[in-house]
Formats: sequence, structure tokens, C-alpha cells
Amino acid sequence: MIVIAATNRPDVLDPALLRPGRFDRHVTLDRPDIKGRRSILDVHARNKPLDSTVDLEVLARQTPGFSGADLANLINEAAILAARANKKVIGMEELEEAILRVIAGPERKSRRITDHEKEIIAYHETGHALVLKALPHADPVVKVTIISRGMAGGWTLALPEEDIYLQSRDKLMDEIAGTLGGRVAEEIVFGDITSGAESDIQKVTNTARRMVTQWGMSEKLGPVQMGHKEELVFLGRDLGEQRNYSEEMAAVIDEEIRSIINHGYQTAKTILTKQRRKMDAVVERLKIVETLSGKELDEILAHAEPDEAAASSSAS
Repeated sequence: MIVIAATNRPDVLDPALLRPGRFDRHVTLDRPDIKGRRSILDVHARNKPLDSTVDLEVLARQTPGFSGADLANLINEAAILAARANKKVIGMEELEEAILRVIAGPERKSRRITDHEKEIIAYHETGHALVLKALPHADPVVKVTIISRGMAGGWTLALPEEDIYLQSRDKLMDEIAGTLGGRVAEEIVFGDITSGAESDIQKVTNTARRMVTQWGMSEKLGPVQMGHKEELVFLGRDLGEQRNYSEEMAAVIDEEIRSIINHGYQTAKTILTKQRRKMDAVVERLKIVETLSGKELDEILAHAEPDEAAASSSAS
């Protein structure tokens, strides 16, 4: 008799199931790499009328982290968009919009916001984009939009140029700074902050905590793991962390987390303070067209008026 089983959570299986003689072969099926994504896209696009300009290799590069189901959904969403536009073929425009739909949900153009809120969102998203573009280890900015998607008021999409399986400390620090760029832009321009950075703050806090407690990236604590995860799924409990360190060590951990986040915040503030005029130029265009591609963003920055700090340094 041959028994085959599958699970998404091998970490919570009873160890008795994994003893020799029970399930002898363990096969791990991770999310597909770029070659796998290309093959999956080929399968799902086989019976779809694609425009001659469609490049599935480009789509495979733009979808790191997508599962097979995500890629199938992408093709189906693009087909629906083309049908709604009365097009007989699916173009790259529909496919790229479908990527955003899978990641962040459909556009909510019917959502009414005031001109002041629209300006805040525009500066917030521009702040993300300019900080990411200024840092060497951040992913390239692909798109910036102030059209609401899901629960987000706007969206800045940055994607890696190739699959990445190991995250370096420098890259994580740059990503934290880029994520905080929206909050920093609000502070610089309006002298006030809003609740729009809620998910950003949650993201950087989680990343900084993992850097300190799991990945050994704290200079003060060194390569030590703090705490271990426990999950009582059979009792309906959520993932929790059991402490194996003292209250004094907990205070050090909290301080290290704050230090990492504050470093990212100050990095973003330095960049955006120096690039205030460029930020204004991007926002003025963004308020008109609502969405900018990475190429359009580069063109605006290339023609933007130099900032005073940059101009004075070059003159001297």
C-alpha cells in the first residue's frame, strides 16, 4: 500500500507521523522560481489570445513570490480586463494591471477623497519611491499610484530584478527606510502625520524584530536567537512566542528594534529633505495622471529643478 499526503504546515505535524517507516520521502514544493513561473504562465496562457507584444518572460520576472494559483488568477484577471474593454486579444497593459490586482486588489476609483487628502497620499507614495530609488540595495520602483487599491489609499510597487532567497542586512535596512519614506514625506511637507502609515509601521516593526530576535543582525546582541515560536493549531490558538530571556534582555531587544527603525527613519528624512523639489515635481504630475511607471518617474526626476543643497554644492 502506498500512502501520499500533503500539508501546508509541516511544522505542526505530530512527530510520530514523520518517523522512519511512516512517510519515507518528504518532497518540498516551494513557490516557483522564475523558470517555474514562466512554465506555469505558458500553461495558463496556452488557450488565451495574447497580443504579439506580450512577453511572458517579462511577466515571470515581475511576479516573484507568486504561487501557481496566483499566476492562474493573473491570466484570468487579464482576460476579464480585455473582455471588458472589448478587446479581442490580451495585451501587456491588461497583464500588468492584473499583477497589481493580485498583489493589492482592484482599483477603487469610485472612492471619493478631498483634494487635501489626495495631496497627502501623493506625497506619501512619492516619499516611498524617492527613498527606494536613492538607496543601492532597494528593489527598483516599477509603479507609483494614488488610486486606492484594497485598503490602501495609494501604492508604490518595487520589485526585484531576479529571485532573491537570502536577505542581507543592508537590503533590509534600505527596505525599512523606503517603507518609512511615506511617513517622513508627510512630516516634512505638512508638519503633521496621518494614520496612513499604519501598515508601513507594522511592516518595519516586524522586520526589525525578526532582524534582532531571529536573524542575529543586532550589533549589540550578536548572532543569538531570542524566544521560540509555538503554535497550538489544534486548540484554535494563533502563533505565539515563548520567552526564553529575562526582562532586562527584553528591554535591550526593544531598544535595538527602535534603533533600527530610527536609523531607517533618519535615512529617509535625509534623502527627502535634500530632494524636496524633486518630490514636489513628482507630486504635481502624480495629482494629474494618478499613476506613474518607473520609466515616467525617472523622466520627471531627470528634468526636475535641482534642489538648493545639490545646486550649492555643485557651485562650490
